[in-house]
Amino acid sequence: MRLDMISTTLHIPLGGQFGFWQTVNSHGWCALVPFDVDKSEQRLGRLLELQNGTLVRCSLHRRSSNLTAELKSAGKITKAEKDEVRRQLTECLRLDEDLSEFYTEARRRPHYRWIARQRAGRLLRAPTVFEDVVKMICTTNCSWALTESMVGNLVRNLGTPFDNGVRSFPSPQALAQVTEKYLRTHIRTGYRSPYLLELATRIAEGDLKIEHWRSSTLSSEELFEEARSVKGMGTYAAGNILKLLGRYDYLGLDSWVRAKFYELHKKGRRVSDKTIERHYASFGKWKGLFFWLEMTREWYDRKFPF
Repeated sequence: MRLDMISTTLHIPLGGQFGFWQTVNSHGWCALVPFDVDKSEQRLGRLLELQNGTLVRCSLHRRSSNLTAELKSAGKITKAEKDEVRRQLTECLRLDEDLSEFYTEARRRPHYRWIARQRAGRLLRAPTVFEDVVKMICTTNCSWALTESMVGNLVRNLGTPFDNGVRSFPSPQALAQVTEKYLRTHIRTGYRSPYLLELATRIAEGDLKIEHWRSSTLSSEELFEEARSVKGMGTYAAGNILKLLGRYDYLGLDSWVRAKFYELHKKGRRVSDKTIERHYASFGKWKGLFFWLEMTREWYDRKFPF
C-alpha cells in the first residue's frame, strides 16, 4: 500500500569531530531493519515511531556542517514531533557524546592516530535500548545472515506498518503479546525465544526499565552486572551493550573478534581471552572502543562492508 506522504526537512548542526558515514558503518546495525543504507548516495534511512505512535520515515545525509533529514509522514508533523525526531536521531548517531578525551588518547599513540583523522569512534545505535538489546541477543551464537533473518522477521511480523511495506521495530508490548511457539515458528529465534519474550514482558509490565541505562549513574561494573542479569545476555552481549551506552570498559569478545585479534597480533595463533584483555588493559576506560576500532581498521580503508 502506498499513502500520500507529507515531506518535511530537518537540519541538525554537526560538530567538527563527527563523521557521519563513519558512524553509519561503525558496526552491523546499519544493515538491520528498520535501518537501511543507500551506499551510492551515502544516506542512512530509518523509520522512527514516536511516543504518540506517529511514524516518520527519515532519510539522512551530511551536507556541509549539517545533518539533513528528509522526513515523510502520513500527516503534518507538529513542532513537538519534529523535536522528538531530532532527539531520536541524536540518540542513534551519538551526536551528544563527547569523544574529545578519547581522541586525545588516540593521538598519543602512533598506531591509533588514524582514529581522530577519520573521526571514527561513534557507534550507531537504535532509538531505544530495548531494540539494541533485542538485536544484540539476536547476534549470539549464530551467523550474521541468521541475525539479519531474525531481525527481519521480527520487524516484518510484529512491527507497525508504514508505507510501501516498511515497518517499525516492534514495541515491547507487541513482542510480549506473542507466544514462545510463535517466536520459534515465525521469527525463527530458536533458543533465544523465551529470553526475548521475558525481556519484552518485563519491560511491558514495568518490571525492567532498561531505557534508563543510557543515563544511569551506576558504575560501569554495576551496569554490566545489571545487563548480565537479563536472560540471554552473556558477557559478550553485555560488554557490547555497554559500548552502545557510552561505556567502553569491556571488550565484548566473540569468535569473529578473537580470530581478528589472533591474525593481527599473534600470527593466527590462538590465545586466551585473558591474554587479549591484558593487551588492552593500558587503555583504561576506553579499551573496548580502541579494541573494536583496531579490529575493524580495514573497513575505513574501503567503502565499508555493510
